[in-house]
Amino acid sequence: MVRVTQPTTDEIAKFPREFALFTQIPGAKAGEVDTEALAEFVKTYGTGSAPSGGELAFADVAAALKKKGTPIEGTGNTIAWAAQDDSGHLAPYKFTRRDVGPDDVAIQIAYAGICHSDLHQIKNDWGNSSFPMVPGHEIVGVITEVGKNAEGHFALGDAAGVGCMVRACRECEECHSGDDQYCTRIVFTYNGKDWGEGGVDTQGGYSNRIVLDHRYALKVPASLPLVAAAPLLCAGITTYSPLKHYGLDKPGQKLGVVGLGGLGHMAVKFGKGFGQEVTVISTSPNKEKEARETLKADHFIVSKDEAQMSAAVNSLDGIIDTVSAGHEISALLPLLKTNGKLILLGVPTEPHTFGAGAVLFKRLTIGGSLIGGIKETQEMLDFCGEKGIVCDVEKVDIDYVNTAMDRLAKNDVHYRFSIDIQGSLIDE
Repeated sequence: MVRVTQPTTDEIAKFPREFALFTQIPGAKAGEVDTEALAEFVKTYGTGSAPSGGELAFADVAAALKKKGTPIEGTGNTIAWAAQDDSGHLAPYKFTRRDVGPDDVAIQIAYAGICHSDLHQIKNDWGNSSFPMVPGHEIVGVITEVGKNAEGHFALGDAAGVGCMVRACRECEECHSGDDQYCTRIVFTYNGKDWGEGGVDTQGGYSNRIVLDHRYALKVPASLPLVAAAPLLCAGITTYSPLKHYGLDKPGQKLGVVGLGGLGHMAVKFGKGFGQEVTVISTSPNKEKEARETLKADHFIVSKDEAQMSAAVNSLDGIIDTVSAGHEISALLPLLKTNGKLILLGVPTEPHTFGAGAVLFKRLTIGGSLIGGIKETQEMLDFCGEKGIVCDVEKVDIDYVNTAMDRLAKNDVHYRFSIDIQGSLIDE
């Protein structure tokens, strides 16, 4: 072990990246740093040569954690990768984040997950994209600055996250009920207009830092590795919220999960975390081993196999359908028990069709869900911290992001990409 003096506020402001890295070294917050861990962090993120001695100043550690990056052209206090048009190609970009106000916190970003919606947005698939665009709404990092009104809620060095929203009106029925994700004045983390800042374009997490109202930042439990926690801010809450809202979170229930991708694998993990009997329903027989052995699903059904589907009739209390491609939801309804619930999370380009009789004669519910509110997202993170639930991720550097997008378009990811911002997005 080596003793390290705690950084001053001025040192944190001067070395925000290095401070964020320092907080992630075991024992750093207590001032007793594990020597081997320090050496590994310096090797991975810094000069490669760790400082020696029984006692070190934070400045010595910061110097060892500094790393020369590739200069990025432009002006501003934030470096990022952005799409300039609907070609979807991402490239280095500089822009300005606002100064930290009384209600704000600044987060030095450690990792940013890649969501499928990022791909749609940078290609303007939904017709609402504004460029230049910095994607990313699965963000985790470390608090490096705290506004006066945010003190007591967050402290320097806290692990924090940002999901799909950075502001809401806080006055409407939805906001008061905890459903602020449905507020009509919601401000999305990127590709949005922040009316609280005079209509400034919001930019997301494929950047080295973010500033936001502390009421829309989340506390990330210390037990969760940041690299795998990042996608919880979208993939996690998108599956957790409907399970809670529709009452599909009770131990002993039988839950079906359609699709075993970024959302599907999280639905399985939450189902098992709730103590449920989980059945994965997929068109791909080759996913059975992963579903059963790795994710611990209890059953696996190939949806193209009529015999398997017939054997599962009237067996499920609920189904979470995560598939965005066109598919027949009418084939899923017979699997539900009386009063069963089919919850749609995917958004196919073509409308779903089903016969009313299948719903009427078993009093079924067909519902949908978006993300979750801030309170529920914090609840989800705390649950994940308690149960040790994280996303399965493939860590990539920022300069791999265009290749990652190409692979994502082909569903070639297991199950989420997590960009190592702190290790690869450096401009010095």
